[in-house]
Amino acid sequence: MVDIAKTLKPSGRGELEITDINNAYLANNDLHVSLFCRSFAWLDTGTHDALMEAGHFVQTIEKRQGLKIVCLEEIAFRQGWIDKTTLLKLAARYQQSGYGDYLKVVALEVSGS
Repeated sequence: MVDIAKTLKPSGRGELEITDINNAYLANNDLHVSLFCRSFAWLDTGTHDALMEAGHFVQTIEKRQGLKIVCLEEIAFRQGWIDKTTLLKLAARYQQSGYGDYLKVVALEVSGS
């Protein structure tokens, strides 16, 4: 990637664009593309405003859906990489926060307890 980046010229915004690197990999048949389903969102956080917008988006989704976005412990549990006991131990680490409460709910909900 560094070799490709060295050949790039700044865009009209005066920046090197990751899209140009992606296009170079695509042209060399070194990039395989998969389309995301509707549940995925790309959040550009390259500016302070964009970062704030992304944060508000995540906050809104989490509040309205009652789900955490990219909760690694939940993903590991739902994929079968960790068991309920392990998830509850991880939840105990965050027992003073809503995050720990969320992990407990996931452990009990999924297992039917």
